[in-house]
Amino acid sequence: MVTTTITTGTERTIIENTLDRNREALIATARGLSDADSRRRLVASLTTPISLIKHAAAAERIWFQRFWAGLDEAECDGYSRRDEGTFAVADDESPADVIAEFERASNRSREIAARFDLDDTKHNPREGTISMRWTLLAMIEEFARHAGHGDILREQIDQTATL
Repeated sequence: MVTTTITTGTERTIIENTLDRNREALIATARGLSDADSRRRLVASLTTPISLIKHAAAAERIWFQRFWAGLDEAECDGYSRRDEGTFAVADDESPADVIAEFERASNRSREIAARFDLDDTKHNPREGTISMRWTLLAMIEEFARHAGHGDILREQIDQTATL
């Protein structure tokens, strides 16, 4: 799916379009890589092309399913603890599995976000009062940052493959 850039319209339309384009940019950094290349550790942390997408799926669940929808962890579509294992990809998870997990979580986030106005708020013990606008903008920031990380990793992987 390629989301067309929207540069005019309502604030919400532009924010949601920017978020969707960042989601796609993140996926693009891992799409087409072999299983081995998607798991290559090129930095000291657990950051790999596929772990960035695994982490993004967790962020979708944490903020939209857990926080905004108030779902119990058992009702979420995957692992959702904030500080545990969000970059961990199991050996039996393929890149396609992780991308599909992120796409499912993103679709569910869109459905949940649509129930709220941008100015609707909820209290978060760590962050204080959070609006839906802030959440959407925070996800744009998160996914743009990680797409940039993924671009660098992908460039390293692709360069190694051509040497």
